[in-house]
Amino acid sequence: MKKYSRPVLALLIIGATLAAFIYYLAHHPNTTARLRDLPPGTLALLLVLYGCTFLTLSVISWASLHLYSKPIKLQENVLFNAYSSLINFFGPGQSGPVFRGAYLKKRHNLGLKQYVFATLVYYGFYAVFSACLMFAGARPWWQTALVMLAAGIVSTLVIRWYKKGAGIDGRMHLRLNAIFWIGLITAIQVLLMTIIYGLELHSVVAHASIGQVMSYTGVANLALFVALTPGAIGIREGFLVFSQNLHHINSGVIVAANVIDRAVYLVLLGILFVLILSLHAKDKLQVTDSK
Repeated sequence: MKKYSRPVLALLIIGATLAAFIYYLAHHPNTTARLRDLPPGTLALLLVLYGCTFLTLSVISWASLHLYSKPIKLQENVLFNAYSSLINFFGPGQSGPVFRGAYLKKRHNLGLKQYVFATLVYYGFYAVFSACLMFAGARPWWQTALVMLAAGIVSTLVIRWYKKGAGIDGRMHLRLNAIFWIGLITAIQVLLMTIIYGLELHSVVAHASIGQVMSYTGVANLALFVALTPGAIGIREGFLVFSQNLHHINSGVIVAANVIDRAVYLVLLGILFVLILSLHAKDKLQVTDSK
């Protein structure tokens, strides 16, 4: 019974979110008209920016393997991330990380403990930067600094605890240049998401301050850590609605901005799908063996 509880819960959340979207747009024709009147240039720019975030994932994958002195070719890295992005969105229970771990173990002899450790390093940076954004736009600087410090300490303790429990040899695996690259590219990724959310918010509302956009981005990013649904559908929206005292963006704007965001991201996934088919990624990556 427990085996099916999470997929069922995810489907219920997605269904409720879609129903809420449809209900809101049906009862707010001004929002629908605003979405129809979006300039094509804005949508194209959002698509380019999302493409850049995909490239940051590829660089993070390269740096994660570099942490263990394991090379990966450029084409394989791009196709690998494209395939895992599709699986992560459309697969059951966000199964992208599971596929990534299985693939890297099969093709690059990366142990599960090593993969989890590298992922925790990336998540640690992501959590610290997102927590900083969440409070930077809504709280005094010293409170933001304390939150960032606390997030950094917690992330470091979790990573050290896992490293010790997994028996990972620090002399071999703590390559500072690789960790530097993971941190730098994660910062760029978070910056890109801030720009993306800022564009989406300004597309549906005339006024959204930099502080509001920063807090909005931080909350949206942190929602991914508890995502039960593809792309955190419903989860992210819920986080944003319940954290309105931080970013002060009303629910109508949240709904409209997320409709734009989901649509653009689905277009990106469609492009990745075409890329995978055209380059025969399934055969090149030997996906059947990885499964």
